[in-house]
Amino acid sequence: MDPKRELTSVDLAALVGELGTYEGAKVDKAYLYGDDLVRLKMRDFDRGRVELLLEVGEVKRAHTVAPERVPDAPGRPPQFAMMLRNRLSGADFAGVEQYEFDRILEFVFEREDGTTGIIVELFGQGNVAVTDGEYEVIDCLETVRLKSRTVVPGSRYEFPDTRTNPLTVSREAFYREMDDSDTDVVRTLATQLNFGGLYAEEICTRAGVEKAMDIEEADEAVYDRLYEAIERLAIDVRNRNFDPRLYLEGGDDEDDSEDADATPARVVDVTPFPLEEHEAEGLSAEAYDSFLTALDDYFFRLELDEEEEPDPTEQRPDFEEEIAKHQRIIEQQEGAIEGFEQQADELREQAESLYAEYGLVDEVLSTIREARKQDRPWDEIEQRFEEGKERGIEAAEAVVDLDGSEGTVTVEVDGERIDLIVDDGVEQNADRLYTEAKRVEEKKEGALAAIEDTREDLEDAKRRRDQWEAEDAAEDDEDDDEEDEEERDWLSMPSVPIRENEPWYDRFRWFHTSDGYLVIGGRNADQNEELVKKYLEPGDKVLHTQAHGGPVTVLKATDPSEASSHDIELPESSIEEAAQFAVSYSSVWKDGRYAGDVYAVDSDQVTKTPESGEYLEKGGFAIRGDRTYYRDTPVGVAVGIQCEPYTRVIGGPPSAIEGQAETTIELEPGRYAQADAAKRMYRRFRERFEDESFVRKIASPDRIQHFMPPGGSRIVEE
Repeated sequence: MDPKRELTSVDLAALVGELGTYEGAKVDKAYLYGDDLVRLKMRDFDRGRVELLLEVGEVKRAHTVAPERVPDAPGRPPQFAMMLRNRLSGADFAGVEQYEFDRILEFVFEREDGTTGIIVELFGQGNVAVTDGEYEVIDCLETVRLKSRTVVPGSRYEFPDTRTNPLTVSREAFYREMDDSDTDVVRTLATQLNFGGLYAEEICTRAGVEKAMDIEEADEAVYDRLYEAIERLAIDVRNRNFDPRLYLEGGDDEDDSEDADATPARVVDVTPFPLEEHEAEGLSAEAYDSFLTALDDYFFRLELDEEEEPDPTEQRPDFEEEIAKHQRIIEQQEGAIEGFEQQADELREQAESLYAEYGLVDEVLSTIREARKQDRPWDEIEQRFEEGKERGIEAAEAVVDLDGSEGTVTVEVDGERIDLIVDDGVEQNADRLYTEAKRVEEKKEGALAAIEDTREDLEDAKRRRDQWEAEDAAEDDEDDDEEDEEERDWLSMPSVPIRENEPWYDRFRWFHTSDGYLVIGGRNADQNEELVKKYLEPGDKVLHTQAHGGPVTVLKATDPSEASSHDIELPESSIEEAAQFAVSYSSVWKDGRYAGDVYAVDSDQVTKTPESGEYLEKGGFAIRGDRTYYRDTPVGVAVGIQCEPYTRVIGGPPSAIEGQAETTIELEPGRYAQADAAKRMYRRFRERFEDESFVRKIASPDRIQHFMPPGGSRIVEE
């Protein structure tokens, strides 16, 4: 018997009652693992920490789990997880319902700023949709565009067509459903009444009706017995008369259980009450106090059963995972340091703005203090400022908000909104901002010290990995030589080793041409500015689309660490690939066009100094001299997974990427949004590799999206 990997409609009907006991729990945090597992960390007043898992991949489930069984938090949270945190942090769990008798659960969360729904589809390909109080889809793991229904961000969530609910069907409606059938009894219960195979058989067994009986042979007495069996089942579900069971199959007899070679039984099903069908099959059963506990134990043991036991003689420490963990921590620490620097700069700028507009700020503070001395309420003071704005008084126009409970006023100075303490003068408020900036700088110093410790741990992990690999290579050098001579089939390997490398140019758009030259492009005006000022060197080529709105594209003659040279002649094939890169990541693609004009110039023709009377926007530059045009350059992008010398996602012109990646997917302008197309590509990559965990680790939808053009895309079918 194959183990159950998806919850049934009956399971969900039972589950709703037990999950409802957690109403009032507060959400702390949300996580997304891969593209199909959502975890909500909550706090219940009576029971403490509550962990809710919602999985919609190959395994489809929704239940609480013991805290010690939750997976480790992933690295950088993807956009979907950040959206959930923004909407659910501090929200109260208001309840959960099953939609009709379908395999759909709707979780509702309430917060002062509104209602958020999480609709979990546990059928088909599975989906999680997040909606507001009006059922408008905020985001979803999968977009659905069918004739019958649509689930896309920005649209109203559409439930599937209503089906018969056998737990609430009237006797007359039940008779009609049975009469309309043209098959046997059990199939009618499974399909027409939506029970599914297992519970259709269980109803027949409980009613004492032959499963294979043709519906034409079933009389009213048979219908009555079946309906009464359904009613008893429905009453148990409504009244939560559960007696959960976890069913196991196989395993050696108990007398042999002490034998080291004994085969343990494996879990095959979990149900809210005992099933006569499973007892007839001779399955052993374990009883549980609650269905949620039984579900937690079942899926935990199912995962253990399906894990392959490693050979102790060949077991190798997971250096790649350890290294990746340290690299993720470093990335997070670097982000924190950057945030501290930005926060400190902003605080100092605010303090300086106060002094720059000293008279204006002092007038605002003095006006409020004088009014408070006269015992005027805050509402009246705020009204006076509003009246002043209507008369065009500058000090009144600077006031954005008043908070009497905190004794503060928010003013807008030089485009910056600054919170001021009314009882303090301008100097005291500025000093407070300077002091806060200094405190943030101290936090930055602490983060710098921490990042050095993490870097030491990273180097230690790399050293141990290299030592292990060197010793392993020394033991069977001859076998390694033979293996090196053969081309590896990365797609079929059960475990692909991860060899990560984060080059200096990874934050830009980039690819290597077929001839091995690096091409980098800006993602925004700031990066365009940086490329021209910092990385453009003699011998490089600069390319740009004739159309407005494209990246500054630099074809590097040398690496920045090497001496630049005018003598290197860049191959025409590399220039053409760089031209296709420039047009593909520009507004040409975004506008749905398939070709555009690109020009190329030498690095010494590019300047940031405009002609007299001209003005250059951020990211813009001026060209001196002649341009070489590449007319009607076709757009074209391929995204692939590279397995050597490093394991990573790469993307760019198909002619360059296909020779460097183990497998690729080609794109063209289309109607699917970036995120939707990235998820489709991620699923295809997972299907191509035997080692799906390898794809999860290095090629998440967010990472794939990093290499995709702006605007809509669609996959070019082979």
